[in-house]
Order: sequence, then C-alpha cells, then structure tokens
Amino acid sequence: MTETSDSTLFGTDQFFQTGNYAPVADELTAHDLPVQGAIPADLDGWYLRNGPNPRQATAHWFTGDGMIHGVRIEGGRARWYRNRWVRTDSFIDPFPLYNADGTRNLRASVANTHVVNHAGKTLALVESSLPYEITNDLETVGAYDFGGKLVDSMTAHPKICPTTGELHFFGYGNIFTPHVTYHRADANGELTVNRPLDVPKLTMMHDFALTPSYVIFMDLPIVFDLDIAMTGERDMPYRWDDDYGARFGLLRRDDPFGEVRWFDIDPCYVFHVANAYEADNSVVLQAVRYPELWRGTSGFEADGVLWTWTIDLATGRVSERQLDDRAVEFPRIDDRLATLPARYSVAVGDGKLLRYDLSTGDAVEHGFGPADAAGGPGEAVFVPSASGPADESSGWYLGYVYDPVRDGSDLVIIDAADFAGPPVTRIQLPQRVPYGFHGNWIAG
Repeated sequence: MTETSDSTLFGTDQFFQTGNYAPVADELTAHDLPVQGAIPADLDGWYLRNGPNPRQATAHWFTGDGMIHGVRIEGGRARWYRNRWVRTDSFIDPFPLYNADGTRNLRASVANTHVVNHAGKTLALVESSLPYEITNDLETVGAYDFGGKLVDSMTAHPKICPTTGELHFFGYGNIFTPHVTYHRADANGELTVNRPLDVPKLTMMHDFALTPSYVIFMDLPIVFDLDIAMTGERDMPYRWDDDYGARFGLLRRDDPFGEVRWFDIDPCYVFHVANAYEADNSVVLQAVRYPELWRGTSGFEADGVLWTWTIDLATGRVSERQLDDRAVEFPRIDDRLATLPARYSVAVGDGKLLRYDLSTGDAVEHGFGPADAAGGPGEAVFVPSASGPADESSGWYLGYVYDPVRDGSDLVIIDAADFAGPPVTRIQLPQRVPYGFHGNWIAG
C-alpha cells in the first residue's frame, strides 16, 4: 500500500537537479516492501538518511530543503518506507538566516545534512541552525534548543562518546566573535558546557573529532565571504583564503574551559573525519583531505582522498600521510569504536564502497556494477549484530543504492564478514532516493 502527497518542483540545469541528484516530488508511505534475499533476524530499528531535496531552484546542492528517507525493519520484514521533508519554522514561509544587523535567525533552517539520536531524541541537523526534533516516523516536532540553553547553531556532525554517552558538538556562523563555540550535553541530554573558541575569522568548520582525552577542532582556510552572503542567493558564502593557514586545535575533555593547543598543518580542507584516537603520546586523526576547495567558486573541482595526521604532543610536530589515491567521501566506522583505534572505515567511491584497513591503507571494494556517475551507493552505516561477537566483522553495512537501469533505489544490507561478497539483502523502495548526505541506524 502506498500513500502519496504532491508538491511542486522547479528544475534547473545544475548537476544537483539532474539524474539521481534531482529531487523527488512526492512524500510517500509504503508498507511491506519487497525483499530480495533475507533480512537478518536480529535487525530491529529504523534506518534514516537525510539530504537536500529542493522544492525550488537553488544555487548550491548544500542549500536544498532537507528530506529524510527512512525504512523500518522489524521481525525479518521491511515494514515501511517513508520520505518526509523536515518542516522547519522557515519551511513554508522562508526567512533569512542573517538579520540586517548581522545576527542570526537560528530557526531559519533547511535541516538537510544529518540525523542523529541521543538521549531519546532524534534530531535533523544542518550546521547553520538549531537542530529540529523529528519522530522516528519522520514527523517534525520542532526546533530543539536543549530547554532554552542552546542559543547557537549545532554542527551536523556531533559526536557521541561510547564510554560516557556524552554528546559533543559545536556551533559556528557568528559574523561577530565568538565565531565558534564548543558545547557538550551529558548522557541524559542536559547541556552542560558552552565554551567559546578563539579563531581569527569565521571559517567553515564542518566536522571535528573526539578522543578519550581531547576534542579536536579543524581551523581551515575556507572563510566567510560577506559580499556573497549579502546577495541573498542560496549559494555557499564561503571561499578559499590563501592567507588564512590551517591548524588543528586540541582541547582537553577534562578541562573544557582550559587552553586550546593549536598545531599548524599544511593548508587543506576536510569535510568529514573518519576517526581519531590516542597512541604513544600522540593524537591520530584520519579524514578525507582536499588539497584546496572553493577558490573563486563553490564547486567541487578537486577530489578528496583518505589521509592520516599524527600530532606528537611532546614535540608539537604534525606528520601527514596520504593513505590512498582514490577519490572517496563519507567515511564511517563502527560507532562503538569512536575515540578508539578502529580497524575499518567504509567510504563511498565511484560506483562502489571501499572498506579501508586504517592501519595499512589497503582497501577492499564492494562494487555495484560498472563505475558510472549515474548510479551507485550512498554513505554506508555499520550496524552491529545483536547476537554475534562485539567486533567490526560481526554486523552489517546499510545504505541506499541507486540503480540507473530501472531508475530506482534499494536499501542494501552487506555482511561485514564478507564485505566484497554480494549483499545479503536488497529492499526495493517505491521510488528512487536522491543522493544525499548522512544517516544513522536507530535501534528499536
């Protein structure tokens, strides 16, 4: 059974309005989805993924209205698929992110980048605004400000410490200082830390990292451009700055209001961190690195590849090493190992998923037919087995995969113990899922 509601779309000739980047017009609900193979019996939960699905022409992929696509799995069945726009306060009657005096409307949001669950709340995120709470059935509850304690935006990449259950995040976007503020909520969702950071300009700080002892901030040379912001177009108001430099900042978790220790690195940009951990009086960070980006435009003229940085805490030196030369994005690990030296990270390549051995840089591929920009997988999320051993090979990788032949999408389940082998399950969805950003598994 499928229910449909209509909407109006205005196409453009940009890449994110064509092929599987193009938005879908309808919000659907479909029950008892067709399944090829068998759904692992102990999978019980919701797979939710967020991404841009613009309702009108927009100047950049990153600024499209957020839409979440979800599948409910229970009892060996795919009980339903739903897709819903996140109905933020500015969804029906848009209002600008910045007021005339430079202050921000934190409820102006497209909520299009990530969806996370912490302390019983599921939050749709975009880094420019407050989070928006949604139900696991994808209905929007409203803006969430931690009981009035958060007067800042929230990064789309918060980190949940697997040991303490704390939610670590930051907000950036203030034209005036402080440009960046670090926040922390305890395992019950109570906001306990709001600490400004001293950075010289408003940089685009998309992601960060966490270890058992440190929070790691990335102060990199893509900075705010007021002239672009004042045009009123929905373009990204950030550009590369040769004079800004690049550095990592380490803040001790046990002293959140203490000194941030900064370490210079070669200029680059990082959208997404794979992992970070501590080893031999050093901090190791693994991420997808771009040599430069957004010089003059906000296009994607460079590829990102997997790198590792090792920060020697005794000498202050940083060593940098490229792990591979293949273009990838959206690296994910087993979230139970966040802050620890995870062995594997799975990233999205050209028409394939690559599972990296982070200690060696070697990779195993899971292909989805001929490498074709018109088809392929999105981000893969690791779901541990509830009955097997607690390791990175006992569980499954879940993600949406687009099939250009039938112009449709599946939720694919891959056995982590046989990553290169065929999927154990393909759940056929009632419509294609456009390429998007990030998602999570929420256990039932």
